[in-house]
Amino acid sequence: MSLIHPTAIVDAKAELAESASVGPYAVIEAGVKIGKGCRIGPHCFLTGDTTLGENNLVHAGAVIGDEPQDLAYHGIPTRVVIGNNNRIREHVTIHRGTKEGSATEIGDHNFLMAHCHVAHNCRIGNRVVVVNGVLLAGWVQVEDRAFLGGGAVVHQFCRIGSLAILRGLARISKDVPPYCMAVENNELVGLNVVGLKRAGVSLVQRRQMKDAYGVLFQSGLNVSQALEKLSQGEQTGQIQHLIQFIRQSKRGICHARRKPTDLGEEEDEV
Repeated sequence: MSLIHPTAIVDAKAELAESASVGPYAVIEAGVKIGKGCRIGPHCFLTGDTTLGENNLVHAGAVIGDEPQDLAYHGIPTRVVIGNNNRIREHVTIHRGTKEGSATEIGDHNFLMAHCHVAHNCRIGNRVVVVNGVLLAGWVQVEDRAFLGGGAVVHQFCRIGSLAILRGLARISKDVPPYCMAVENNELVGLNVVGLKRAGVSLVQRRQMKDAYGVLFQSGLNVSQALEKLSQGEQTGQIQHLIQFIRQSKRGICHARRKPTDLGEEEDEV
């Protein structure tokens, strides 16, 4: 039987796994489904067609599944789908989709820190870190292992590539290519070297990616020319993903800072 604090309000039509727990003064409405091992903290509000997988930890005051902040939304059925082993800290807000039948989706092993906002129809992959106060507008996509620094803001429909990093307070209105570091107003300043190392990307692969960055942003070629040049050379899995990501961009990609950038790569393996 689920462990539900006597002050919590849980609708009889909500579905809670036996090993789930609900803290004081939390409110869980009809349609919510909570999987095994989940812990819902005090004063949380879960509503709508919202599904949490297993072993998710939701801290005090989080709001999950509320209506999207979209003037075009008029109460049609939409969803929030959250995977397994996520940490959702204090006062995080995650809103459900805005178009009929659509969903806001969050994968597995993500860490959403306090007061960040995930708007309608966002898609967050796996092992993503979203630091305090980050604001994701509607339809933003964040690929696996990205790191979004504190207070960063991302415009609607933008994409953040895998293992990309946004420095704190970055203002993003274009796509951030995989493996890159974005700062300030849509500027790239090199590769996310630390993140690549932590993900187990080898020194040889990092050097190949550094060369690819140079072709894309420091060669004087336009984007189409740079992609064509990269396509003709040796293509690791990372380079293939980088090329595909940029080719699929609809908003355009962030630009590199004009001042030559030190990509921070060391000469020996560490």
